[in-house]
Amino acid sequence: MNKLNVMENISFEDVFEGKLAKNEMVEPKDWMPENYRLHLIRQISQHAHSEVVGMLPEGNWITRAPSLRAKVVLLAKVQDEGGHGLYLYTAAETLGISRDELLNNLHTGKAKYSSIFNYPTLTWADIGAVGWLVDGAAIMNQVMLQRTSYGPYARAMVRICKEESFHQRQGYEIMTRLAFGTQEQKDMAQDALNRWWYPTMMMFGPPDAESPNSENAIKWRIKRETNDQLRQRFVDQTVPQVQYLGLTVPDANLKWNETKKGYDFSQPDWNEFKNVIKGNGPCNKERLAARNKAHNDGAWVREAAQAFAKKKNEIYVAA
Repeated sequence: MNKLNVMENISFEDVFEGKLAKNEMVEPKDWMPENYRLHLIRQISQHAHSEVVGMLPEGNWITRAPSLRAKVVLLAKVQDEGGHGLYLYTAAETLGISRDELLNNLHTGKAKYSSIFNYPTLTWADIGAVGWLVDGAAIMNQVMLQRTSYGPYARAMVRICKEESFHQRQGYEIMTRLAFGTQEQKDMAQDALNRWWYPTMMMFGPPDAESPNSENAIKWRIKRETNDQLRQRFVDQTVPQVQYLGLTVPDANLKWNETKKGYDFSQPDWNEFKNVIKGNGPCNKERLAARNKAHNDGAWVREAAQAFAKKKNEIYVAA
């Protein structure tokens, strides 16, 4: 059989599967299964929405930060999160969905974002816990996404991971100052840890046996590790950090397991997780209302930018 005949017998799906087998990236102009494309749109858009909505619980503390330095650092962090959302929306658009549709799905409640952002930031220690735990969990998940099978998503994650690492260090710095401060400050840090520990563990998604998307994500190399594997690694890496701070992990069942070289730990309340996902968390309605208000208030900016671009293009064409 000559080379031409061999090529004729190779299907688009064979080429796609071959790329995955060789750890090559799939690019926007490559053929891909429709279910792969839809899975990516769901995951990348959810990721983008999470970055944008995630600005809200921390943005509430910019004017209340305890020092000018803390205010500037937090302002920079919130700005970074907005940029991450833009990178990811752009990556999603390469899959044939418009920015308007993506945002409309968020603002109407059709699309999901990370459940963690539906919890309130009650004290300055919460800002530390969010940076340390939430961004730490995000990095745990996102590092592997730098090697995800879809090119635009992988490339967006490179810069995002670098910036998120600074965010985690900023959060841990806040927790360190509080934990080694007065007893009242240490109690504040412990209270924040108590409230954010289990919601952070939920960020990795439901247990593998109950996850409807994990099997395809692993098969298509969108994800490289399962929800449970990532959750285990998070606990194993975070517990020593808690111990250094002199704080206590709010889990009476936490115990080192020498056989598996990792910690045994209690599972989060998955009924609470499902309830928050359904829109019944402490801040779901508040977050969605804030995003809709920001989008509506910014309409004039988008209109002005479009008018400027149109005028600039007319001048270019006339020249």
